[in-house]
Formats: sequence, structure tokens, C-alpha cells
Amino acid sequence: MTGGTGFTGSHLVRRLLGRAHRVRVLDREAGLFADELRSLGAELHLGSVTDAALVERLTAGCQQVFHLAAAFRQINLPKRLYWEVNVEGTRRVAEASLRHGVERLIYCSTQGVHGDIKELPGHEDSPITPEDYYQLTKYEGEQAVAEIAGQSLAYTILRPMAIYGPGDPGRFLLLFRAVRSGRFLMFGDGNTLYHPLYIDNLVDAFESAAERSEAIGRTYLIGDDRYYSLNELVREVGRSLGREIRIVHLPFWPLWAAAAICEGLCRPFRIEPPLFRRRVDWFRQNRAFSIERAKRELGFRPKVDLRTGLALTAQWYKTHGYL
Repeated sequence: MTGGTGFTGSHLVRRLLGRAHRVRVLDREAGLFADELRSLGAELHLGSVTDAALVERLTAGCQQVFHLAAAFRQINLPKRLYWEVNVEGTRRVAEASLRHGVERLIYCSTQGVHGDIKELPGHEDSPITPEDYYQLTKYEGEQAVAEIAGQSLAYTILRPMAIYGPGDPGRFLLLFRAVRSGRFLMFGDGNTLYHPLYIDNLVDAFESAAERSEAIGRTYLIGDDRYYSLNELVREVGRSLGREIRIVHLPFWPLWAAAAICEGLCRPFRIEPPLFRRRVDWFRQNRAFSIERAKRELGFRPKVDLRTGLALTAQWYKTHGYL
């Protein structure tokens, strides 16, 4: 598994180890969970998917390969690095899988390849309209997998929604922190649609994709049973913290303009801007999809609903001192 020490990867590694699989992990850094995964029996290697010799060596003897590693959305990362990791790195993983007779390659892409969904709900055949270089390179990675797999490598592509759950110190933590005061600043009307995905539901989909013959050569959008407006989501996050939330609505475009200015000021100094357009686009871009293909072909049934998932996530944040 590439990217196995991160949030999503570590959950999948735990599940596979619990099924008595032997798991070999490649990641560029140890992250929060490396020691735990080693103690559970994972074989951990630090390195990059851009290292062709390392990828070749670690793929040998594997029956299945889960490719989760990616260069992910840091403002000042050069485009060249996104391409090397998300496209060429993916190509190396697929080529090594083909050479070593891997039974199934599962590639983790993103629903972001569809961009801002205009005709709701979106589906796997919705237009591919990536809105940043990360999303573009993830789709190019999909193309690389399909091209190489045409040479007799069984593969499946998953496009997850907005992943959250215990162990995630990222996007959802920002949302939890934003609502804990009991007041939330909503830029826009809050009717933008958002599709969450609890981590255990995603891990279920990974397992099904690796096992089902119907999944070979197929691409699936993976999300929870339903999507929510931002107003609904914010209130549910507040409920998980035992708070009623007062949502204060403000105009969106001044925030977007401020983010653009902030990016411009920080770019010459290679400073990560505290406010940037991709982050504020959360308030305006619809992310709402049908998961009927995954239900039909993978037997996918999200078991954890939003209220339960948020409660479990809130408890993890509190226990580990994030809130």
C-alpha cells in the first residue's frame, strides 16, 4: 500500500491487518500512525513513489496493491512535483504491478476530478472538469492506470467524497474548531451541497473493490448515503459538540477577492497563505453525487451515518487534544 501512514491509508492498513493479511506500506513520511502500524505487524518503508527501484522492489510478491499516495494541495508546491508524484508515480506503481503479476490494483483518485457539479447529483460519467492542478493530475493518474492495465492488469478506480473520521487532523478539524464557539460565519447562503464520507465506509469500499470481479476495469464514486447543504452540515457538527449553532451569513465574493490578494502577496516569499481561493471555494462549489453504481456493483452500503460519524470524530479530537 502506498500512502499507508496517512489518515485514509492507516485506517485501511488496520482493517487489512485485522483480516490477517500481510501488509507492506510505502510512504514518504512516518506520520502520526507509523509506530502503531508497526506494532500491529505492518512492514513499513519510507520513500517515494517517484523512486522507481523502490517501487519495483516493494511490489514484488504482492497479490494486491492499493495506491493512495499523492501530492496533496499545498499552495506552494510546484506543478512539476504534482506531476511527478500523481501521474508518473502512479504510472510506476501500475507498471510494477503489471510486471509482478499483481492480482488487483486499486487506485484512489478523487471526486474532485468532476469539479463544481452543475447537474445534480453527479455520477461517474459527469464531465471531467478539474479546477486545480491537484485534481487534474489525479485524473491523469487514472488515465495512466487504465492505459497500463490494458496490458492485462486488473484494476479499479475509486473517487472518494469528503473523507472524515477519527485520526483526521485536516479539513474537518478546521470545521469543528470553527463551530465550537456556537457561531459560524457562512459566506453565501449556505445552500451549497457537500457530500461527506466517513472513513470506515470508504474502507468498506476498498475491500469490496479488491474482491469483486464486477469491479475490474470500473470507476466508482464513493460517498455516504446522502449529501447535505453547508447549513445542515454546520448544524450537525455543532450538535456533535453539544452546541446549537448560530449561522451568520456574509457575502461570498469579498472573501474570494481577499483570498486572491492574500495568495498574491504571499507567493513571492513562498509563504503558505493563511487564506486562499481553493479553501474559500468550499462555500460555493457543489459536491453532490449518486453512489448507485457502487451500490449495484460493489454491494456498497454506507454503514455509518453522519451523526454517528461526527460524534466519533468529535470524541477522537477531544481525546487527542485537538479540541
